[in-house]
Amino acid sequence: MQPPAPNDVCRILILFLSLVVAGLPLTTACGPVVDLRDGLRVETVSTGWTSMGGQKVVPALSLKLKNVSDRKLVVLWLTLRFRSVDEVDEWGYAFLNVVGSRGLAPGAVTDTLFLRAPYGYVGRGADRMVANFAEAKVELFARYAANPWTPVGEYRIARELIDR
Repeated sequence: MQPPAPNDVCRILILFLSLVVAGLPLTTACGPVVDLRDGLRVETVSTGWTSMGGQKVVPALSLKLKNVSDRKLVVLWLTLRFRSVDEVDEWGYAFLNVVGSRGLAPGAVTDTLFLRAPYGYVGRGADRMVANFAEAKVELFARYAANPWTPVGEYRIARELIDR
């Protein structure tokens, strides 16, 4: 039996290293999943109505998110559903990529996030009539990586104007 040729050794080594490198993402992706109900805290919440210019006023939410888990949350998304408290009709959604592939490290807090509904009230002087608007609420859902959407909070919209 003859020893393998140097080219064969290089091919085997390259194949082995390729398999190891290709398998690394699989080992990190198979770690324990963070339940965002426990691992993500909504902080510094402010709700109200914001002027869209002209005569349109829409419900809005300002918040910060803190990663209270021991794992990095990669590709963190947030969806908000705005609706009236008394009705099932929705006033629209706001969707935001909070952090991309860099992720949110354990203990880290996001910058202030400001999201608003696409629909609200339109009319002359709408910004002066906020106290008379129907009661509204916003429901927050979050997800990271390829995990399912998780409800993380629900807040009533204050009957006051807020600025971005």
